[in-house]
Amino acid sequence: MKPVVERFLRYVAVATDADPQSAKVPSSSGQLFLAKMLAEEMKSMGLSDVEVSDHGYVMGSLPAAAEEYPVIGLIAHLDTSDAVSGKNVRPRIVENYDGKDILLNPQEKIFLSTKDFPEILDHVGEDIIVTDGTTLLGADDKAGIASILAALEYLIDHPDIPHGTVRVAFTPDEEVGHGAALLDLERFGADFAYTIDAGPIGELCYENFNAASATIEIKGRSVHPGRAKGKMINAILIAQDFLAALPPKEIPACTEGYEGFFHVCSNVGTVENATIELIVRDHDSEHFEGRKALLQKIVAELNSRWG
Repeated sequence: MKPVVERFLRYVAVATDADPQSAKVPSSSGQLFLAKMLAEEMKSMGLSDVEVSDHGYVMGSLPAAAEEYPVIGLIAHLDTSDAVSGKNVRPRIVENYDGKDILLNPQEKIFLSTKDFPEILDHVGEDIIVTDGTTLLGADDKAGIASILAALEYLIDHPDIPHGTVRVAFTPDEEVGHGAALLDLERFGADFAYTIDAGPIGELCYENFNAASATIEIKGRSVHPGRAKGKMINAILIAQDFLAALPPKEIPACTEGYEGFFHVCSNVGTVENATIELIVRDHDSEHFEGRKALLQKIVAELNSRWG
C-alpha cells in the first residue's frame, strides 16, 4: 500500500467533525487529538520546529536543501464537515475501478452512482477509496494532510532534490470559517503558500468567495386548534414563507462557476418555534452584500406581517 494511502486510512479513523455551535477553537476534541498525533508523526519523520498551539494549529518545517529558493508553505485542515457524521468511518479500497456503480452498503442498499456522480468515470482503472455510505470519508481534507506528509517524506528520502524551506500548517475548523482566524502568519513565515484541499488533479485555485452564515429564529403562538382562529401563529408555516421568498434558482443545485447562492442547511420547528440555518456565498462583494440585505428584508417583511 502506498504511504499516502496508509496515512489517509489512519487519519480518517479519528472523528474530527467541526461543531458550528461551539465557540471554542478547535470546536471538537477530535481535531486536537489528530493535531497532536500529526505532530508526533512529523517529529518522527525528522521535521523541525514542530509545535501544536492551544487552538490546535500544527506547524513544522522541512529545512532547505538549497538556500536560494523561497520558503514555501503547505496547508491543510484537520476538521471535516458536520453535514454528515465522520465517526466510525469504514473505508474500503475499490481496486482497478471498472466504471460501474459501486455498491457501498448491501444492507442499506447504498450505491455510488455514475449517473449522480459521473466524475468517478474519470478514474476508471484506478483504485478508489470509499466508505460504507453511512458516514463521510473525510478526504476533505485528510487526503490533503496525507498528501503533504507523503510529499515531505519523499523529499527527505531524496535529498538530491533541491528545495527551499518547506513550512507546514494544519489548521482547525475550516468547515465553520475559523481555519485562518488564529493562524500566526508571521510565525508561519512562508513567502508563498498553497492549501492542498479537495479538487481534481492539476487544478489550481487562486480566488475565493465571500461567505456568511445566517440563523433565522421564528417565534410562533400555540393555541388549541379548536379555538385557534385569529390567535394561532404557526412558526413552521412562517418558515415556509421565508424559504419561498428566497430566489428559487439561486441554490447550489442550480448554480456553477462564479454564480452565488443561498444554501439552506437545516429547517426544523414546531408550532411555537422554528429555526432555519443558511449559508450565503458569492464571489462578487456587491452581490454578496445584496444577498445579506435580502435576508434582512425578508425577515422585516415577515415581522411586519406577523408581529
